[in-house]
Amino acid sequence: MLLIGNELLSGRTRESNLHYIATYLSSKGVRVAEARVIPDIHQRIADTVNEVRKEHDYVFTTGGIGPTHDDITAESIALAFDVPLVENETIANRIKKRTAPASTLVNRLRMARVPQGASLIENLTGGPQGFYLENVYVMAGIPSVLRAMLPTIDITVGEPLHSCSLEVALGESHIAHQLDQVQQDFPTIEVGSYPFVRDGNIGTSVVFRGTEIEQLSVAFDSTKKVLLQLGTRPTEETFDWDSS
Repeated sequence: MLLIGNELLSGRTRESNLHYIATYLSSKGVRVAEARVIPDIHQRIADTVNEVRKEHDYVFTTGGIGPTHDDITAESIALAFDVPLVENETIANRIKKRTAPASTLVNRLRMARVPQGASLIENLTGGPQGFYLENVYVMAGIPSVLRAMLPTIDITVGEPLHSCSLEVALGESHIAHQLDQVQQDFPTIEVGSYPFVRDGNIGTSVVFRGTEIEQLSVAFDSTKKVLLQLGTRPTEETFDWDSS
């Protein structure tokens, strides 16, 4: 994921799209391997796109496809692929359906510019569409619009990721060795530990993620057994066999 925008880096805009996209893709059995926040600089965007599109099955970008001068993502994607920027008739016709003064319409038609050869990502709000070129998918940064685009993308579904977790009233350092052994015993499962402080009490949440429910259950039970041997019981247990 490439989250594009100076407003994200300045802290002016709170980023929420990463969480939504990661959760959505996880339900499809697709893991987000990397996420970057990058500024509105043509060459930086182009160079980053060219780097990551060679390494990953999908590249999703958010932000920078609006009607103003600093919405430069479309231009930058064209630069990355070394193709001209052209006005897409389908997007332009959709924009022209909304009555507006001539000057406003000119600005809105900036959103109809896409790299030559790009295909469209439908926008279920009825607004201008996003676009994709090869494995690079370019979507809006406004969360409500992004959420109207993402479900329309044809994603190759993998094995759904499942998860379960337990919480224990011990700090991470007390169980670090035991969790390391669990991870070694179950290399196909992602075992994560996340410390927390709640009502002044220190604890650790242990989360298991994987595609095989049976393996997850065995790893969970093995960890619980180790914790009982340490003289502590989980304070909470959760199971989610539909998503992570």
